[in-house]
Amino acid sequence: MNALADTHVDHLPADIRETLKSAERLEWWNIFWTITIVVAMGLVLGQSQTMKTAWIEDTLGLVPPIAFLIAARMERRGKRSRKFPFGFERVNGLGFFLAAVALAATGALLLWDSAMTLIAAEHATVGSIRIFGRDIWLGWLMVAVQIYAMIPPMIIGRKELPLAEKLADKLLHTDALMNKANWMTGAAGVAGIIGLGLGWWWADSVAAAFISFDILHDGMKAIRSSTAELVDGTPRALASAEIAEEAEALEAALKARYPDATIRLRETGRLIRAEVHGCLPDEPFDVNGHWPGKAERNWRLAQIAFVPAATQSPPSPEE
Repeated sequence: MNALADTHVDHLPADIRETLKSAERLEWWNIFWTITIVVAMGLVLGQSQTMKTAWIEDTLGLVPPIAFLIAARMERRGKRSRKFPFGFERVNGLGFFLAAVALAATGALLLWDSAMTLIAAEHATVGSIRIFGRDIWLGWLMVAVQIYAMIPPMIIGRKELPLAEKLADKLLHTDALMNKANWMTGAAGVAGIIGLGLGWWWADSVAAAFISFDILHDGMKAIRSSTAELVDGTPRALASAEIAEEAEALEAALKARYPDATIRLRETGRLIRAEVHGCLPDEPFDVNGHWPGKAERNWRLAQIAFVPAATQSPPSPEE
């Protein structure tokens, strides 16, 4: 196989490639159900700040799955070339960063909007709508849509988590956590709407602020983790910006094997690349033999590069 004609995914184990395809199919379903939720919410928005914020959050929910599908397609079809000798193995990390920035920025704007509404003491009203000859309070439709909006994300989020862990995919994992936690958004939305119905004008804006803060929190946490990869930081955990357990174990194993060397790890998408500075490799050398964890996870260790200690140059005549 020509080294510059294959793709990054061609070197992954067959079961990982199948898992990636399963994740792509699930994300297509995610997009479909999210669109139905966005349309349903758009039909009953009214003047509610809570509904507007929840609608924007659900619309933003399209960003991670779309970014994942684009990144997965580039991983599978992006050939290694002279301009891109490593292929597109880091494109997933780039998509993760862009989705994180979009989340954080939107969360901050929505939180500001909710706070200003509270300060200005704006009183939102929820009117009635005529259906089959009867006047129905629009708030009941809003509550029904909010409850519906909680169900598909919870189911999809639960299905995404094991796939994300197997693929070591932070973008998919973040999407899974956002989907699983969507019940909080729905509960806050229901509370805000019922509060309006009880005459508590502030309940709507408080619920919207709660949802906005949740969006901002998810975005900031994702930015910390995604930035670490882009600047060649030590591999981070899926759910936080802390160093991953697999990275800790690998660094310890390499340090024990090469005690006089300096170990540097970095993450490129799903893969981990290691540099051992100050020594030469064992003979015979086997990359997979350096992986300290389960054998089925050794695909994550893509490379170990050895950088021997620099020899001291002789002094110049002037010295």
